[in-house]
Formats: sequence, C-alpha cells, structure tokens
Amino acid sequence: MSNYKKYPRTPHLPWSPGVSSDDVRILDATIFQGREVVVTEKMDGENTTLYRDHVHARSLDSRHHPSRDWVKQWHASIAYSIPQDWRVCGENLYAQHSVAYSQLASYFYGFSVWNDENTCLSWADTEEWFELLGVHSVPVLYRGIWDEAVIRAVKVETGAVEGYVVRLADAFSYEDFKCSVAKWVRPNHVQTDQHWMFAELVANGLLEVKDEN
Repeated sequence: MSNYKKYPRTPHLPWSPGVSSDDVRILDATIFQGREVVVTEKMDGENTTLYRDHVHARSLDSRHHPSRDWVKQWHASIAYSIPQDWRVCGENLYAQHSVAYSQLASYFYGFSVWNDENTCLSWADTEEWFELLGVHSVPVLYRGIWDEAVIRAVKVETGAVEGYVVRLADAFSYEDFKCSVAKWVRPNHVQTDQHWMFAELVANGLLEVKDEN
C-alpha cells in the first residue's frame, strides 16, 4: 500500500458558509495572489482514486459498497492506460447523496492527475490526460489570474450544486496541497440525518444517448 495515497482534505475558503466543526479553513486567500487559478464545480459524490492496479475511496482500506461497483468495472476498462504509480482522482457519482443528478455524462468525473513523483499535474496536462483516458472533467466555472471579487461572484445554483473548488493552474506537490487548493461549500449542504452509505441506494441519472439510426 506504500504507493497508495489518501486524497488530502481540502481547506475551505474564508467566505465558505458550509464549514463544519471538524473542517479546516484558510485564514485568507492571498496564497493565490498573482497566480493563475482554475475554479471547478464541486460535485456531490464520493472522492475516489484510480491507479493502474487499484481503486479506493478517500479511505485507503475502503470496504465494499454497491455504489462502488460501477466505478470498479469502468476502471478495469482504462486501468492499462494509467502509468505505473500514477493516480487519477475524481468523484464517483453513482449514488445520490444530497444533490440529485439526472443528466450525468458518466458516473465518474475527474478533477486531478498525480504522477509517480506525487505531483499534481498542471490543469493543461490534466485535461490532456483526461482526454487520453476518456475521463470526463468536472465543469470549469472560471480560469484566469486570481481575482477575489471575481471568484466570490462565481454563480452557483445552490439547489443543484454543492459548491466550487479553486486550484492553481500550475502543477504542485502533495506537500503543498494545503496552499494550492481551497473550496467553497453551500450552507447546510447535508440535507439528511442519515449518511448516504446507510440509506437506500438511489442511482443518479445519466444522459440519454439518442439513437440516430
């Protein structure tokens, strides 16, 4: 398990309203000052990491759950294209959590790729790898030089979107994650008292592919 890495906890932006008692918040956003950033939709799924030879949720020893069957089967179809000791991180969106999706292009949306030196690839390189692997990217809401006023004004339909994530467009190391990525989460994000893993499994919906014949 030495080559497997737990995805780091993403700190909240100072103005994120969805902070719980055990969350981490950055004190200010000057860590992004003068840097190019990418703002992506924070999708409401299960954080999942794919390697050439393994799949796990945030916990390295994540046990079996029916909601993980689809992503494991799909992973088997692309695993050979993932370089040894690299990993692809994203959201497993098979199970409905607090946000219900009805028109997903896939049950897996990627948000980062890490190489064998434990470096998160630049966003440009990440997009290239997603295209090569056939991975759908989480939606991009903004890309450009950091401007706090612009980021604060990013439009989020809180009834249908969990929030957004800001990351550096450049590559960064695993150790620098805490000063390279931050998130905004809607208030009162979790709408139920029961954790989704212990509730009845409800699958999100996929886009219908029209038969043109």
